[in-house]
Amino acid sequence: MSETAQTAVGKVTIFFERTTRTKCPLTFKVHGTFEGLPPGMQVIRYRLVGTEQWKSFKVPSNHGGVFTTVLETLDWDHETGRTSVQIELGDGLTSNALYYFECGGPGEGETFGTTAEDIPLTAAGGPLVELVADAYLDAVQAASGAEVALVSRYGMWRGLDTGPVTYQELRDTQPAGLHVDVAAVTGAELKRLLAYPGPKGWVLTPSAGLRYTVEGGVVTEITLNGAPVTDTQEIKVAANYVLMGGGQGFPAWDSTTVFLGGPDDRGALASYLAKNSPVQAPQGDRVTIR
Repeated sequence: MSETAQTAVGKVTIFFERTTRTKCPLTFKVHGTFEGLPPGMQVIRYRLVGTEQWKSFKVPSNHGGVFTTVLETLDWDHETGRTSVQIELGDGLTSNALYYFECGGPGEGETFGTTAEDIPLTAAGGPLVELVADAYLDAVQAASGAEVALVSRYGMWRGLDTGPVTYQELRDTQPAGLHVDVAAVTGAELKRLLAYPGPKGWVLTPSAGLRYTVEGGVVTEITLNGAPVTDTQEIKVAANYVLMGGGQGFPAWDSTTVFLGGPDDRGALASYLAKNSPVQAPQGDRVTIR
């Protein structure tokens, strides 16, 4: 097969891995996962959307229908003027878009996916904070193996209205612009964190796979992807680094670092909304307090 040949790809998804600790300037890797590949060795042609240069790489014959590789390593600073990255394949198929906002704001009038209905922010967090938790997990799961994400309602100002999502709405959900990291905790430590009441009595909000009940200041029921969580099992949890370190009104985590390469929280939410539009409101029922 020639280097310029293009094979059929059913789906391409890109994900983000930051390799510097600073918000800006930063260096990050763009990983690509290619699904639906035919058998045998393949050659994939791609380019970054908005650029002219085409590149190619070989997929080995034992790919098993799915292949993941690092496509680009990019350096952004305040002069770069970029807030998103997306790739296009030689057959016209495009990937999802990844957003990162800590090196500059988006263009005036730019929107980031759409909501199919209002996604409200309640006193305890509700549907909006559940959506943010889902976005955190989606942003880092492929690179880190994270199983769940936790989010505090602290500092969020408003929900999302029906329709296109503006940058101002993203800022109102997470004004601090914090990076998403991943740490491993035991089931017992996770229960301790979840039982802790925040500044106004609210507790932490999980992504979709985790459900728990707090009764009398103790977690009495907890499941991850439908299975009960034991005290001794190790769980990889995504959250912003301030929450992990004991900020936002919650205690510091007794944990082991797994991954420090996630995007900023606003970028994670924008990427999730654009990838899954139109987005429905979560039910707001992952946590029960008695």
